[in-house]
Amino acid sequence: MTVRTRFAPSPTGLLHIGGVRTALFSWAYARKRQGVFVLRIEDTDLERSTPESVQAILDGMHWVGLDYDEGPFYQMQRMDRYKEVIQRMLADGTAYHCYCSREELDAMRAEAEARGEKPRYDRRWRPERGKTLPQPPAGVDPVVRFRNPLDGAVAWDDAVKGRIEIANEELDDLIIARPDGTPTYNFCVVVDDWDMAITHVIRGDDHVNNTPRQINILAALGAPLPVYGHLPMILNADGQKMSKRRDAVSVVDYSEQGILPEALLNYLARLGWGHGDDEFFTLGQFVDWFDLEQVSPSPSRFDRDKMLWINQQHMKAADDARLAALTLPFLARLGCDAGQGPALAEVIALLKERVTNLVDLAAQATYFYRHDAAPAELAAQHLGEESRARLGRFKDVLAAAEWNPEALSAAIKAFVAAEGVKMPLVGMPLRAAVCGTTQTPSIDKVLALLGRETVLARLTATLAG
Repeated sequence: MTVRTRFAPSPTGLLHIGGVRTALFSWAYARKRQGVFVLRIEDTDLERSTPESVQAILDGMHWVGLDYDEGPFYQMQRMDRYKEVIQRMLADGTAYHCYCSREELDAMRAEAEARGEKPRYDRRWRPERGKTLPQPPAGVDPVVRFRNPLDGAVAWDDAVKGRIEIANEELDDLIIARPDGTPTYNFCVVVDDWDMAITHVIRGDDHVNNTPRQINILAALGAPLPVYGHLPMILNADGQKMSKRRDAVSVVDYSEQGILPEALLNYLARLGWGHGDDEFFTLGQFVDWFDLEQVSPSPSRFDRDKMLWINQQHMKAADDARLAALTLPFLARLGCDAGQGPALAEVIALLKERVTNLVDLAAQATYFYRHDAAPAELAAQHLGEESRARLGRFKDVLAAAEWNPEALSAAIKAFVAAEGVKMPLVGMPLRAAVCGTTQTPSIDKVLALLGRETVLARLTATLAG
């Protein structure tokens, strides 16, 4: 049997990180078993689905690097198939027409609640042997309901949650087609999973209540049942469900925050799954290690600090040229032209171990591409009269020095010894004058990258100011 998994988002907004984790686990399960990963867009919610959201899903999947083998398939392009299956079910008696009005359904619910019962449809239009059905009202388009079994139970061995069993008496006769003939979500999902030969349905545990209904429909169709695995919810740091108002929930948010896609996947993989004490790993390692049986059924909390730490590890390991390309847009937003200064990849190599994200990396790289005067407080602390005089003398030393980190380091040490002062009394004013900040890597490496002409020009400008 070829393992076939699917990711089936609804295009009603941006791609949510909970959805990305679902896609990741489904993708990894298929990849580990040389299976097939399918992308399906469940776009039957015409009021909320938009082309922009569809594109956001496709862009998000591309950004995180989760490639799919088949698709994207769109439910709205499969309407004829759904209607064909519904007609078959009506013919074989596993579905029936229901003509109840909204008012009748509201009355049923109110009466059930008054009796202290669970509000539900009373099956008045369900055909039964010896039962006389009401006369269909004129001019009313009926819905189609699934004829759910009345007794017994639906049970499945969930790959994450273990054995789950629901009594059929707890389930309603589900509407599978609306009055205008358009099929409903639970029905479309069943037909899609059947037609696409999905063997493993890996999805969020908010779908657990849908599963018994879908299993019963599959059984009525004589279709094979997939293995179900319901992933635990991702909560925010306060233990609440993540929301768009309070939390960064879309992959766009994390892209804008300078998080690397491989780092986001690494972190999401650790939410509800683990491989011993391993925290930092590649996507290839995750595929090798992953199995659904290792997924915890309990919710996980999103820890931003842990995510940033993992991002930092991936930045350290990343190719400098790739990081430079990723940092360029953030640097441009800060008004810096990376063409007017040292090679950005060399700057990245010097700075990347000092930051946790691309936004901070760009911010720390700015002094390589423009000269900002030190803030007044910093200037008052490090660029007083005595310090400026010392920098003037050191400028002459730099003008004659060889220009590489080793030679510059030796020149600084010799000047410090000649002046009879400690290193900070030269290093800090030098940083403030040349970089506009005292928070830099080793100053000899910074000077070497900036170049003699730039360093001398900045010292001249600072001393003249």
